[in-house]
Formats: sequence, structure tokens, C-alpha cells
Amino acid sequence: MTALTQMAAFTVEELNPALLVGALVLLLSVAAVRLSVRSGLPSLLLYLAIGLAIGEAGLGIRFNSAELTQVLGYTALVLILAEGGLTTHWDGIRRSVAPAALLSTLGVVVSVGVVGVAARLFLDLPWGVALLVGAVLTSTDAAAVFSVLRRVPLPRRITGLLEAESGFNDAPVVILVVALAEQTAPHATSHTWWQLVLIAAAELAGGAAIGLGVGYLGGKALRRIAPASSGLFSLGIVALAVLAYAASAMAHTSGFLAVYLCSLLLGNMDLPHRPAVRGFAEALGWLAQIGLFVLLGLLASPQRLPTQLLPAIVIGLVLLLVARPLSVLVSMTPFRVPWRDQVFLSWAGLRGAVPVVLATVPLTLGTPHVEWLFDLVFVLVVVFTLVQGPTLPWVATRLGLTDPDRLLDLDVESTPLEKLRAELLQVQVGEESRLAGVEVFELRLPKGANVTLVVRGDESFVPAPNTVLRHGDQLLVVATAENRRQVERRIRAVSERGRLAGWVSRPAPPAERRAPLPLRGRARPAGSQRTD
Repeated sequence: MTALTQMAAFTVEELNPALLVGALVLLLSVAAVRLSVRSGLPSLLLYLAIGLAIGEAGLGIRFNSAELTQVLGYTALVLILAEGGLTTHWDGIRRSVAPAALLSTLGVVVSVGVVGVAARLFLDLPWGVALLVGAVLTSTDAAAVFSVLRRVPLPRRITGLLEAESGFNDAPVVILVVALAEQTAPHATSHTWWQLVLIAAAELAGGAAIGLGVGYLGGKALRRIAPASSGLFSLGIVALAVLAYAASAMAHTSGFLAVYLCSLLLGNMDLPHRPAVRGFAEALGWLAQIGLFVLLGLLASPQRLPTQLLPAIVIGLVLLLVARPLSVLVSMTPFRVPWRDQVFLSWAGLRGAVPVVLATVPLTLGTPHVEWLFDLVFVLVVVFTLVQGPTLPWVATRLGLTDPDRLLDLDVESTPLEKLRAELLQVQVGEESRLAGVEVFELRLPKGANVTLVVRGDESFVPAPNTVLRHGDQLLVVATAENRRQVERRIRAVSERGRLAGWVSRPAPPAERRAPLPLRGRARPAGSQRTD
């Protein structure tokens, strides 16, 4: 009844200015993406700035509800994780699942412990609150990483790890933050550490089972009753992802893990209207990210933020230089991940919306004396995104991790392609690629595949069999779904060994420098976001 009364208090006269402000914010946020690409800064900072600009210190819109922020934040995270799962190719992250899962569990524990000790020593906080600070700051945001790496072609092993980690680590972090916040709240039921571990394991296992079950059964059902409208089908897919979250959360298991696994399964099933589903999911992901960051900017109070600048820098340095590298080292070493990859993963641990949203959890659960936590996390995210974001492309280049031959999926809303089970691949001939100098017929692509277009500078043309490829060319390759992998392997082989690849053997480059084929269904980036 209270909710209905509050809804009735919102009149049509209030609706009109709300829609006006909302539309202007969305248009400004869309324009901000171009500025983000040019400046190299994650778009999340621009969205936060928009929220601050229209807030109490700017246009005067007052918003101070931590409860509503948490509710809307969780809703946005559900859509962001759904978009991340639906637009992620399983082949791209399959080899990264195990290390990413370890980094999202054992790595989280290591990071929380290190930051907790630092918060205890430098900020003189009680152990419970110190560990809570570590837990809140642990979750990383791959969307923020990809938003500054759009122009940097990373190998698939790196992007796969970042995508998988961003999808997996939200669930255990949320469980840990809620548990620690409840432990430090008045009249809380105390649990031993091993009880917390068992509870977390049970919630993660339950969320995984529900998410996979809803995704598999729901996908089978939707395939049978698939409507002709791609829009309606896309709505059904997103509804299944939300259903997985809600069912899991009501069963007291991990809803965030459920929605990600459900979406990942649906995105990789042989379902119709895949390009439309991915486009719709990406649009929802962008809307959720924009709304979430603007909302967090609204909740922040610029007058209080400067007081947390020094503590945020101290804790952020510990997180960046000690906690994150140590968690990566502990998690990646068993999988023999090259040291260059580990260095980049350590520096690429950008924080985004999740820590700021989680900073509201202790406030809603009644944890005493933590009103400052939101301001500290907000300042830390902004400062260290400004430090890490612009330097990520430079770090990737210095470590020799850039992959000059990018091979990306190209989603095209085309019914004939879907009916013919055709695939479109875009190939860029890098500066060190041995594709340069090769004639098109010398690629010897499998039957059913062909180079249909070459883009060279400002010119595009349909190549002849004797067209010679050059550095910087971009190729559009059409292949059947059945021989797509053969096409990938063939192009990679010619790029590494030249026109005689397959006839004359040549030692492969060292594993540390050899980049697996970087296939991606989206560029995430959060400016995209991942998120995705």
C-alpha cells in the first residue's frame, strides 16, 4: 500500500520534466562515447561526471537514498551481466574459464586479505570493517578495461581472461560483502570462517545449477516456439536471463552467477535471431551502464569527497601494487600463464560500478560508522581509473602483447546469412603479418569460404584471385558455419608462416609470444561495456 501511495504521488506534471532530463542525459551520454574514444578514458568517468553535474552541486537535483541506489544498481548489474553472457563466445573464453574462476575465488580472498590488513594498519579500522573495505573494492570491471582498449588488439587469451573474470567475480564478491556487512551489523549472527566458506560455496553451486538449468530448458522451449519477430524473441531471451536471477535469488543462492551462466549458455546455443538478440542485449547493457553511473554520480556529494582523497590514494596504491598483482600471481601460476600476461592482468584490474554499488550494502544493512565508505570507494574508482585507464594501451604495447592480426566476428542482421548458416569474419593485415605479399588465391581457403571485400585506405574493392594483399588491408571473409574454424586456422597459419604454410613446416613462435586466434563477438569495453 505504501508503494502504491508513493507511485500515486508522482504526477503527469512531474513526469514531463523527468522524461526531458532523462532524454537529454541519454543523448549526452551517447555523445560522450566519442569523447571517451578520443581521450582514452573509460566512459564510466564521463557518466559519473554527468551525474555530479545534474546533482545537488550542479543543477540541484537532490538524491540521497542508498536503498534505492542498491535496488536500481542490482537491476542494472543483472542487465549488464546478461549482456556480457549473451555477447561472449564460449570458444573465446573456454581456455580461460579455469584460471578466471580461480582468480574470482582464491584471488578475491587474497585481495581482500591484503587490503583488509592495509585498511587496519593505515586507517586504524576494526578488523571487520577493514575486511569489508577489502571486499567492496575487490570486484573488477572488464567493461572499463575494454573501453580504453578498443584500438589495442589484444590476444584472445588476455581478453578471454578479462571477460570471464568480470562475469564470474561479481557473484562471490557480493556474497562476501553481504556476509561481512551482516557480521559487523548490530545484533548480527556470528559465523566462523569455515561456515562462511560453506555458505558461499553452496550459494555459488546453487546459482550455477539454476542458471544453467533455466538457460538450457528455456532455450530449448524458445527454439520450439520462436516467433518470427526478432524483437519478440530478443525479449524472451532477456526475460529468461532475468528469470534465472530472480529464481536463484529467491532460493537464497547466487543470482548474479545464475544470470551470467544462463546468458552465456543462451548466447552460445544454436538459436535463431542471434544478431538481433546480441544487438538488443548490447542496447540494454549500455542503458543499464549509463543509468547506473549517472545514478551513482547523483548520490555522491562533492563537498564530502575531498576528505577521502588521501585514504583512497593509500588504499588504492596497496590494491594496485600489492593486492591485485599478488592475487594474479597466486591464481595464474598453476596454469603457467606467461609473466607478461600476469603483469598486464595486474595493471588491468580497473574498478567500475560494482564496488560503488556494493558500498551502499553496509548502509542498507545497518552496519554502524561506515557512512564514509561510499565516498572513499567513489574517489578511489575515479582517481585510479584516471591513472590506469590511459596507460593500458602503452602497457600492452611495452609488454609485446598486441596482436597485429585481428580476426573479429561481424554481426549482421541478415536473414539470408542465418538461413544459409554463413559467417562473416573481418581480418586486418598487421605490420608484421606475412599475409602481406600473398595473393588471394594463395590463401587456399577451405571450400565454401572466400575473400569478398578488401578495404585499403579509403578504397574498397572486390578482390580478384591474383590480388596481392598489403599491410594495413582489411578483409571481409565469408565462410560457412561448418568450416569457420578451418578458415581461422588457415588465415592464422599464412599470417605466421607465409604462403607456403601447410607445405613447408616452420617452428612455431614461442608460446609466450604466440597469440591464439582472438575471436570476439563484441568489443567490451565498457564504455561498453561487460562488462558484457
